[in-house]
Amino acid sequence: MGVGMQIACLGFTGSAAIEAEAGAQLVRLERFRALIDGCHLAIESRAAADGARLYHARLELVMRDTALRPLPPCVGADVDDALRRAFAQAEQALIAWQAGGARVALRDAATGDAAR
Repeated sequence: MGVGMQIACLGFTGSAAIEAEAGAQLVRLERFRALIDGCHLAIESRAAADGARLYHARLELVMRDTALRPLPPCVGADVDDALRRAFAQAEQALIAWQAGGARVALRDAATGDAAR
């Protein structure tokens, strides 16, 4: 089973194109399905001081141990760009968490803690 995703659009009506882009970006996280069950994506449209629209794309990763790992929002005038950056950020965070977990396992094996 793949990584699931819930999408919420705030301050604007979502579209099939936005859902399609989010789905395409979700593929980037598939290789981490041993770490995550899914993610929550919130896309919020806000007015900037000059009246322009800004999109805040926030991902919250649902880890296998049911912990929620919120990531900082990615903000931009282009919703697709904000989405791509949010998923790139999640991918980098998962790479770091995966490497950190491997380091802990290696350290525990080296010190004999893994057997306890």
